[in-house]
Amino acid sequence: MNATAPDPVHAARPVRPALLWPVLAAVVGIALFSVMDALMKRASLIGGVWPALFARSVAGAVVLAPVWRLRGGTWPAPAVLRLHVLRGVLASGMASTFFYGVVIIPLAEGIAISFIAPLIALGLAAVILGEQVRRAAVVAALISLAGVGVIAWGQLGEAAPRPHAALGIASILLSAVLYAWNLIVQRQQAQVASPVEVALSQNVMIALVLGLGAPLAVAGQGLLGFGTALAPDALALLRPAPGAWPDILGAAVLSSTSLMLLSWAYARAEAQWLVPVEYTAFVWSALMGWLWFAEAVTGWTLAGLALILGGVWFGTRTPSPAVADPQAPPG
Repeated sequence: MNATAPDPVHAARPVRPALLWPVLAAVVGIALFSVMDALMKRASLIGGVWPALFARSVAGAVVLAPVWRLRGGTWPAPAVLRLHVLRGVLASGMASTFFYGVVIIPLAEGIAISFIAPLIALGLAAVILGEQVRRAAVVAALISLAGVGVIAWGQLGEAAPRPHAALGIASILLSAVLYAWNLIVQRQQAQVASPVEVALSQNVMIALVLGLGAPLAVAGQGLLGFGTALAPDALALLRPAPGAWPDILGAAVLSSTSLMLLSWAYARAEAQWLVPVEYTAFVWSALMGWLWFAEAVTGWTLAGLALILGGVWFGTRTPSPAVADPQAPPG
């Protein structure tokens, strides 16, 4: 899943010349993330979500570590390190639940459901930052939830519904909650660390979380559904299938490049200018799903997407300062 911040939008405003390069960087970053999502889905279908995500993160860290060091990288200050750790832990849960979900349901549908994250972020801002929840945000959340319901109805109401489709949808909704929390810290992190450091820290943290959590996952993966079969031990869970390596290495390069591009963009432009780019992910994901997995985009998906985006637009017309340009300390 992509890691940008779908914050409130003012898409009707013309893009100022100074914003052209950040917007273009975000466009390319989202496109690369969408292709990465497709590569990770294919790798996960071959050998399981957990080993694919762990190997991608290790590969990304190995590629980025020397680049970070050659560019003068040093151990971050404690406040910056806390941001790296927090966002890395959030990204671990966010990515694993998202990829588990899109293994079950079509890629475009998973991306569409994840677009509900901005409204969840408004609710989290109320809990974490003590902001007042506006009536418009509540109405918008209900509209977007109706959109999720439409997509779910299309999945579960098919003549031959996909096995565990409800679990896949629930997994992506959980990913969206973690993604929303991630929104509150993303721009702040981009302002205190270089793009290379941001990308490196996220890869390192995901690898650490999945590596240290592997023994627990072995015991619980039958319930969680990670992996194509029960692994006999933690090392087996962390070892991808040989046939998945080309996709994993490609995903590592694309993910790291996209993270750097997006971090560079968000350090130079407010999220309200970059967020419309987030929604181009649906087009790329629909294209990748059709080309690689023969996944058709149904009328249910398009209707649900329209409701979700309509709810996001309605709820974020008057943006919350913490979500539009998160400066407050993360919770």
